[in-house]
Amino acid sequence: MIQTQPEEIASPAPAGRWEPRILAFCCNYCAYAAADLAGSKRMQYSANVRIIHTPCTGKIEMEHILDAFEKGIDGVLVAGCLEGGCHFLEGNLRARKHTGRIREILEEIGVGAERLKMVNFSAAMAPSFVEHVEGIVETVRALGPSPLKPSIQRESAGEP
Repeated sequence: MIQTQPEEIASPAPAGRWEPRILAFCCNYCAYAAADLAGSKRMQYSANVRIIHTPCTGKIEMEHILDAFEKGIDGVLVAGCLEGGCHFLEGNLRARKHTGRIREILEEIGVGAERLKMVNFSAAMAPSFVEHVEGIVETVRALGPSPLKPSIQRESAGEP
């Protein structure tokens, strides 16, 4: 279960301007290493993205992602090893299957499948990591606040 409360992941934004809150579940061996390399190279990406370090994307339960949306997160990025390069053999393939099913659920309940994305990286793909992070931030920014966000948070974001 995600223990972070929505207000703990505040989006740095100018007063009155809503910014999406994004969680990025990153596998230890590739995606997290790519994020770390991006930081080492001082590559910039949105500060409203919070990285959750996981041993393998295949170990992320569907409930973790759905719980994040339920708690008001606007978007989720699942970032794993390149296909065929998983250190746990088939973890990234399992994650892709779970992500596909969760996207179907999000679409069925009216949240929108676009709020969840699965990508694959090698540890050396820092520029690609930054590009995909910025891509989901822009996609979710265009969609607006999550419809599951508690009403008081939506009101502060300018939503009725």
